[in-house]
Amino acid sequence: MELPGQLEIYELVIFIALGLAVLLFGYRIKKVAFFIVWFLIGFNLMRMFMPTLNQWVPQIAGNEFWQNLMPIAVGLLLALLGFSIEKLCVAGICFALVMIIVSRYFGTEIQVLAVGAIIGVVAAGFAVTLMKPTIIIATSLVGGYVLTLVIFSIFSQMDFTTLYWPILIGITAIGAIFQFATTSRLE
Repeated sequence: MELPGQLEIYELVIFIALGLAVLLFGYRIKKVAFFIVWFLIGFNLMRMFMPTLNQWVPQIAGNEFWQNLMPIAVGLLLALLGFSIEKLCVAGICFALVMIIVSRYFGTEIQVLAVGAIIGVVAAGFAVTLMKPTIIIATSLVGGYVLTLVIFSIFSQMDFTTLYWPILIGITAIGAIFQFATTSRLE
């Protein structure tokens, strides 16, 4: 698994704010949380795709405006889609989370991605049947994931391979416990 790249200051501030909002208040603000989650997924997917895009379109590679705009634009496009369709959004979040974790931690070989996709589809189907707990756990996991990446971006000397899972699980657990405790009377 590779260490996440250093984030710019504005990205750190945005990721911290959005990560905390989704981590702690994902169910209460589920429409906004879906928007934020899908924005973060689109933003990160486009950042991972930018080197390939830069090879295909060299004009983008040399232009800082496009380098910054493309991830934001793709993030907003996915955010608008995620905002509008709740069940598809929850299923998609679960599938995307599984695939992001699988590709980051286990690699991008076709066999690994195929197993990840099967697990992602099962998780997505299960998620739709239990909406409230799934929304709480998924938003806690997304918030925990974002904050974990921010922590490793700020403290780059930390041992990523040893501390990644304990930090991610710990932050996710804190967010899920907080959300379950504060939304017990909400449907």
